[in-house]
Amino acid sequence: MSAAGPGRLPPPPLLAPPRHALFADLDGTLAPIRPRPGDVRPDAERARVLDALSGALDGAVAVITGRALEDADRILEGRIAAIAAVHGLRRRNAAGIVLEAAAVPPPASVREAIAAFLAAHPALAAEDKGLAIALHYRAQPSAAGACRTLARRLAAEHGLGVQDGDMVVELRAAGPTKGEAVEAFMAEPPFAGRTPVFIGDDLTDEHGFAGAERLGGHGVIVGPRRPTRARFALDDVGAALAWLAASAGLGPQP
Repeated sequence: MSAAGPGRLPPPPLLAPPRHALFADLDGTLAPIRPRPGDVRPDAERARVLDALSGALDGAVAVITGRALEDADRILEGRIAAIAAVHGLRRRNAAGIVLEAAAVPPPASVREAIAAFLAAHPALAAEDKGLAIALHYRAQPSAAGACRTLARRLAAEHGLGVQDGDMVVELRAAGPTKGEAVEAFMAEPPFAGRTPVFIGDDLTDEHGFAGAERLGGHGVIVGPRRPTRARFALDDVGAALAWLAASAGLGPQP
């Protein structure tokens, strides 16, 4: 299916235990986007919803995020076993086994160049994930062009990939995408034999939507409309958590 235009998409039907498996992005989907990545913290309502949903789906819930694995665990308080981190470059399956792509991380010279750039632009922030480095410009949107130019120059010099996102540009090693992470999880218990649903907000989540679609599922986009492969839409993080809570059979928070 080709990408749909930015028109109004319908809200998604509720997940149907035990038929579905859920794959969710983190920032902008399960957690509000904050000015800096470290500002995102654990949340009691998100924990309540994820616990109930994981129980309803017999553990067939995975988070697929651009964050490092340790950072995702910090925010989720370790309550989700299956996580694909760094957009799929590092993956922990439901059995707790960590699998890392055979990828070469950005060299020290890239980190030095980014550090020098940040010294001249102190409002910006870099997020070093080992196999990738993200340059965040949410606090200074006017620096978007300079950030992208730097990223593309460093990528060309060092054979790295460039990934654009919401107020961020990322240099990453070549390797799996979010869509390939979905496919890898779907080959393993407790996901195998279910229909995948991927929910996310960012450009990188389009890979996840495509991966779910290839396996007979669909995508749900969160937030402002854009051309997308997703078939359904929710307005914001609050709407996403409410949909997940309803899918898990939860009522409003007491």
